[in-house]
Amino acid sequence: MSVIAPSTSRSRRRGRSNGTAGLLLAGPFALLLLGTVLVPVGYAIYLSLFTDRLSGLGFGGPQRVFVALGNYGEALADPAFQASISVVAVYALLQIPIMLGLALLLALLLDSAVVRLRQIWMLAVFLPYAVPGVIAGLIWAYLYSPGVGPMADLLWFDPLGADGIMASVVNISTWQWVGYNMIIFYTALQAVPRDVLEAARVDGAGAIRQALAIKVPLIRPTAFVALVFTTIGSLQLFTEPRVLQTFTGAIINSWTPSLYVYDLAFLSGDYGLAAAASVLLALASALLSALVMRMSNRRSR
Repeated sequence: MSVIAPSTSRSRRRGRSNGTAGLLLAGPFALLLLGTVLVPVGYAIYLSLFTDRLSGLGFGGPQRVFVALGNYGEALADPAFQASISVVAVYALLQIPIMLGLALLLALLLDSAVVRLRQIWMLAVFLPYAVPGVIAGLIWAYLYSPGVGPMADLLWFDPLGADGIMASVVNISTWQWVGYNMIIFYTALQAVPRDVLEAARVDGAGAIRQALAIKVPLIRPTAFVALVFTTIGSLQLFTEPRVLQTFTGAIINSWTPSLYVYDLAFLSGDYGLAAAASVLLALASALLSALVMRMSNRRSR
């Protein structure tokens, strides 16, 4: 007859209690993830497989018809959806380098001994992030409006015209998000070992050399994370063009993929096609995020 040692029994009970405590602590997060992410995504995928069609002569009203991947093919073949993808691609190529580059430059300046009143400067740059996106869009829309704001008279192009609307949207996004990313970069710079910087200073490296050769390489993982979030945000561009749309005719209902989905779902009532376009947008965001993270891991190795 085997006898279980008291210490072994206590270890097992302790392991079971730790497992129960872990499940209880993870429960609220799991429920939140299920209710706000998994269920909506699953329902969007379900809607994307159906479409509403009139039966017979149309007297019976629309009926939901299973079309499998038909909505996905229709969305990909739609010239409006293709044009919206090209718009966010141009926006990302312009906004991401400008915004992240400016945020990194400001963080490096704040981390150096050059800037005085550091806390005041940090608050001033970060403050636009605290402004809601709709309010920020309205502020800049009035600044861009001829006869109301000064920007139309100071600039050599019409900020609400077809040739200047992209620059206007990039400016609004950069103004609002540069402070947020600056704080991320500045926090990462605070973790750079000061003894390494002191050794570089003793070897004769100046402030610029330290920034380029030591600080920037050491915070590269943080920069890649910021790049992933910014890329996802670029694909989801909605608030700024939606607000400016009431001030200009240069932004149409399908100017960005998010506006395209909004128009299909809430203005046209084509929920199946809207769901398919949103799923395609989510897949594009996931693929780009995976690509950027793969590049980050390769650079780290």
